[in-house]
Amino acid sequence: MNSRSCEYGVGDNSYQMAGGLAGLTRLVDQFYQNMDEFSSSKKIRDMHPSDLTDLRQKLAYFLSGWLGGPKLYSEHYGSIDIPAAHKHLSVGHRESEAWLYCMQQAIENQPYQADFKVYLMQQLRVPAERIRQGSGS
Repeated sequence: MNSRSCEYGVGDNSYQMAGGLAGLTRLVDQFYQNMDEFSSSKKIRDMHPSDLTDLRQKLAYFLSGWLGGPKLYSEHYGSIDIPAAHKHLSVGHRESEAWLYCMQQAIENQPYQADFKVYLMQQLRVPAERIRQGSGS
């Protein structure tokens, strides 16, 4: 899809630009690989179980609906209140930025158009900030 022929955030344009569920699954796999590899993300990685199978699917499904594609998360798991779902975690600025860094590096490794990469990171800052603000820290 040519970015000149679509507007991100409208309909399923963002979902399509991300490569649909297959593209989001690749993004999520790279994200969690980064979380395992980057020393700066050790604290946030330790907040997750050792087996990430379920979380990988949940994040890919969430991103699908969040980017205008099929609402797979709600179909499989019900509705989600992102800040409430993370309230039990201690997420400060450092943890939020580490999460965003892992995601940014994952996005950079995807075959997305440059302007979509920028758009996606801008959008991901919103839930990251909501989680930080709602954190129990």
